[in-house]
Amino acid sequence: MIAEKNTNITTIEEDERNNRLITAGGVTGIHDTLEPVIGYAEEPLLPLHEACVPLSDILYNLSFYVELALSETLQEPSDGLTVDESAAIRLYTIEWEKPHRSLYSMLNYTLKTASREELRPYFKYMKLFLTALVKLPCIPPLTVWRGVAKDLSSEFPPGTLVTWWAFSSCTHALSVLENDMYLGSEGDRTLFSVEAINGRTVQAHSHFVTEDEILLLPGTCMEVQSQFSPAVGLHIIHLKQIKPTETLLEPPFEGALLYPPENKKTPWYKKKRTILEITVIVIICIAGMIVGAVLGSRRPSPPS
Repeated sequence: MIAEKNTNITTIEEDERNNRLITAGGVTGIHDTLEPVIGYAEEPLLPLHEACVPLSDILYNLSFYVELALSETLQEPSDGLTVDESAAIRLYTIEWEKPHRSLYSMLNYTLKTASREELRPYFKYMKLFLTALVKLPCIPPLTVWRGVAKDLSSEFPPGTLVTWWAFSSCTHALSVLENDMYLGSEGDRTLFSVEAINGRTVQAHSHFVTEDEILLLPGTCMEVQSQFSPAVGLHIIHLKQIKPTETLLEPPFEGALLYPPENKKTPWYKKKRTILEITVIVIICIAGMIVGAVLGSRRPSPPS
């Protein structure tokens, strides 16, 4: 998920850039029918060191980055997370030294393109990572942005249903992606405007502490609402997230909520306003009956 290099970007800026917000290639797997992400939830919840053991032959110098993530993690993380849970999120956000691929890059590549059997070495880490993510509160319905360094408008006609199978990093600040460190203002580029319903803000647990990164979970289903091109080379695609009718991502533990709880409509007769109105009407009716009875019991005075 590394963006095409801008020669105007300094080495320091490259180190500060969050490459997860953009990609130079297409969004692979969006129209593919892949198997749901299941099985990882059966793994035990392990410390980060142990959860990463099956990945030691896949990721370069993994133990160094695990130690880095743990060293950057507070002893009392926010959101009620444990140190290992918070560090699991932080490890996901760390960029590996070039030319080696980062954890997020390898994990997301496997989620999008490989058989689910090839995902198995990641299961122990995913158990810890997703346990941490679902403990974070869902953001309220919010428009978030994600960039791609090419024109993808032909792949997203309005009405199309798409699924993002990887963890997808987004931002609510469009100005971040317009920065020259990211997409800039020249060349072909696509901005996804996503009406998200279950994103998680990971800033408090991220290696990039200055960016308000919002993470969408694997199996995010969306419908293309519209698209337009406000400037030469710029294509904006409007997506609306929908809750899938089948399980695409298994919850990490029993009772875990991948989506915010649905608000159950209160029956009309239980609403406070309705109860008050009914009470007033009943009181008026009773008062009317009493007044009527009193007046009806009075006999007219005989004529003098």
